[in-house]
Amino acid sequence: MPAPHPHRGRAGNAAASTNAVRITHRQRIVDESTGITKIELVEYYQQVAGLMLEHLKGRPVSLVRAPAGLAGEIFFQKHMGTPPIPGVRSLPQQLDKEHPPLMEIATARGLAGAAQMGAIEFHTWNARRDRIGRPDRMVFDLDPGEGVAWSAVPQAALAVRAFLGELGLACFAKTSGGKGLHVVVPLQRRYGWDTVKDFSHAIVQRMADDAPRRFSAHSGPDKRVGRIYIDYLRNGFGATTVAAWSVRARPGMGVSVPLSWDEVEKLESPTQWHLRNIGERLRCGNAPWKQYGASAQALAQAMKKLGFAAAGCKP
Repeated sequence: MPAPHPHRGRAGNAAASTNAVRITHRQRIVDESTGITKIELVEYYQQVAGLMLEHLKGRPVSLVRAPAGLAGEIFFQKHMGTPPIPGVRSLPQQLDKEHPPLMEIATARGLAGAAQMGAIEFHTWNARRDRIGRPDRMVFDLDPGEGVAWSAVPQAALAVRAFLGELGLACFAKTSGGKGLHVVVPLQRRYGWDTVKDFSHAIVQRMADDAPRRFSAHSGPDKRVGRIYIDYLRNGFGATTVAAWSVRARPGMGVSVPLSWDEVEKLESPTQWHLRNIGERLRCGNAPWKQYGASAQALAQAMKKLGFAAAGCKP
């Protein structure tokens, strides 16, 4: 008899109707390393919808899809395709000119529809659809290079937090569900993409200059052996970051989970939570980020403290 799945519990009733989305190939194996099936993934997204939609609503979303499971083709979908995905909303085309419409998932039905179409990961933009030209957050992705022990990654996140604190910026942490951690800075929507990206680059460069044996500001694998690359490129127009509560399309199916800063140092691995043990963590929900919505910050003083002045930097 297979082991019980911790996330099922309340998910059973939600998955019975999946918000009017018909689920096909329910027993298809998505991850051969764990035996996780398609219906388990759909049930999870139905259960977590109330938490996850807080991170999805209003933002363009991109999908990582694996219709035949992780052993088959895996591809990234940024724009609405054909046929449309049940419950997934097309956004006005002018938000990303010269491309097909972007997508938004604002309902549990949209999550179920995307999962039915083989979506495993959900990635969001740093801006909302109502002001697509003004990011409302800045993201730093801590990506350990070859030879870096996991214990160094939480310490690096704490160092990023401390440096941002020196600039007067509050930030929040979450697991990536992959190899590293994400540090997220909520912003007032006063600056455009180029300014926010350039400022995030300046922050990363300063940290790399101050601790060159610990941090790298360059993405190339040979540039970060034994060091942690702090990825600022997620702050550019059209770039995305995996959403909180998203499963990752990797063996083991880790989950991106919001953290309190007290928890960061105690993390045992980057995939401490995954689809098979996430049930206990759902009780905590978004509580570690309860102050996020009230924490949007202006960047002017932080820029001044860092000595940052981008060409043409206008609010």
